[in-house]
Amino acid sequence: MSRVCSICNKGQASGNNVSHSNRKTRRTFKANVQKVKIVNDGKVETAYVCARCLKSDKVERA
Repeated sequence: MSRVCSICNKGQASGNNVSHSNRKTRRTFKANVQKVKIVNDGKVETAYVCARCLKSDKVERA
């Protein structure tokens, strides 16, 4: 599954794991993407949409 929002194109971000001894290793932050049915140009289709777009009503659900 591609973890990219089809509305805002939010995807995977990277950063550091920081331990108690302050050692740093790379990690990834994955977007909270849900598989939902949306209405797009009058047609119902399945898309991956992030939780922020769902919460702010940027997409019409079917």
